[in-house]
Amino acid sequence: MRSLTELDIRNSFVNCSKGEAKRLAIPRDLTERPWEHLDFLGWRDPGAPDRSYLVTEYGGRLIGVTLRFPSAQRGFLQRSMCSLCLTTHPGNGVSLMTARKAGAAGREGNSVGIYMCTDLACSLYVRGKKAPDSGSRFEESLTVEEQIARTAGNLSAFLSKLDI
Repeated sequence: MRSLTELDIRNSFVNCSKGEAKRLAIPRDLTERPWEHLDFLGWRDPGAPDRSYLVTEYGGRLIGVTLRFPSAQRGFLQRSMCSLCLTTHPGNGVSLMTARKAGAAGREGNSVGIYMCTDLACSLYVRGKKAPDSGSRFEESLTVEEQIARTAGNLSAFLSKLDI
């Protein structure tokens, strides 16, 4: 992924208002991110622990999506494997995240959910740049490049459900 600016990020959001995009917390460490190892930029909002954000290339353009953790997150809604990168985590290392759909459907309250690494570091797990706390990655016969392609395909499938 190419390096992004704050303006790039704010202008990319498709499932929130322009005012919401203007007010959301952008990571302060953009210049220190390992862009060459990222398939998407993902971060949690330090001021709102139930919110996360994801920005990636999709359909030939930059797309940003706001994500929420459901309030019933604790307990039965947890899984141990991320649906994007297939990394396993103990405890709350994987969370159900929901994204409001774009357009009229989103304004009516429709959303789509996916189980993701809570820290949104899927790109780094797949490449072996980060190890999960007490979790693991399955030993696979796929190459790292094939695993990256699978993760990108899983992300694309999720984004396609948002009516972008």
